[in-house]
Amino acid sequence: MHQGVYRKRKLLTLIGTAGMRESCFATATSRRDEPARRVQMLCCSAMAMVLLLFKFFAIGFSALLPVINPLGSALVFVGFVGDAPASVYCDLAKRIAISTTIFMLVVEVVGTGLLEFFGISLPVVQVAGGLVLASMGWTLLNQQRSESSPDRTAMGALNFSSIEQQVFYPLTFPVTVGPGCIVVMLTLTAHASVKSSVLANVVAHLGILVALVALSLTVYLCYRYAPRITQRISPHTAHGILRIIAFVLLCIGVQITWNGLETLIKTVLRS
Repeated sequence: MHQGVYRKRKLLTLIGTAGMRESCFATATSRRDEPARRVQMLCCSAMAMVLLLFKFFAIGFSALLPVINPLGSALVFVGFVGDAPASVYCDLAKRIAISTTIFMLVVEVVGTGLLEFFGISLPVVQVAGGLVLASMGWTLLNQQRSESSPDRTAMGALNFSSIEQQVFYPLTFPVTVGPGCIVVMLTLTAHASVKSSVLANVVAHLGILVALVALSLTVYLCYRYAPRITQRISPHTAHGILRIIAFVLLCIGVQITWNGLETLIKTVLRS
């Protein structure tokens, strides 16, 4: 009987010793694998941030491209600048592209807060900006076609000083970046600011910023080579296209104004 009890105790001691060895071995193995797990987690986090960056770049570019419409705006740009030399177009295109980037970046960073600070709602921005855009379209629609000057360099030197003063208004806003772009940018900013972490918010806004830079580069190329776009088109055809673009610009301004008025009317009826 005593031998049986002794054997049982010895067996339990051996089992406990084996369990302790296995637990120690597992702890050592987990400690060895901990750096690899950390590297794996960092790689997964980096991949998620890259995907988030690409996602908001695609969203921002696809949402702002039809609103900015670089090709259509280039025709309006030709109507404003006229028969100027290539150096004037190059300088204006560079200035407008930089102004577009800075303006949209300011809207992205402080747009919503600035409107809240002044107590301005988005429907009011739509109404005011739509009226300005419609006014520009109406002016272009009734503009008389100017004859080509034989000396383009002299004409560009005479008119460049007055055109340079119009780089921000109306060439950047509202011809290139209209009130619709502001509304879209404010919507994208609000969508990018609801992420779970600060890093995700920063990456999302960075994706929108990259989209803005890409769109500004597209604007520069379209404005820089705007005369070449219409070079092989006859003056009457180009003038007709410009009238069509002006009419579309007028319709866009009226539509944006109506969207703002509709929202304001609904707000008044609900109150």
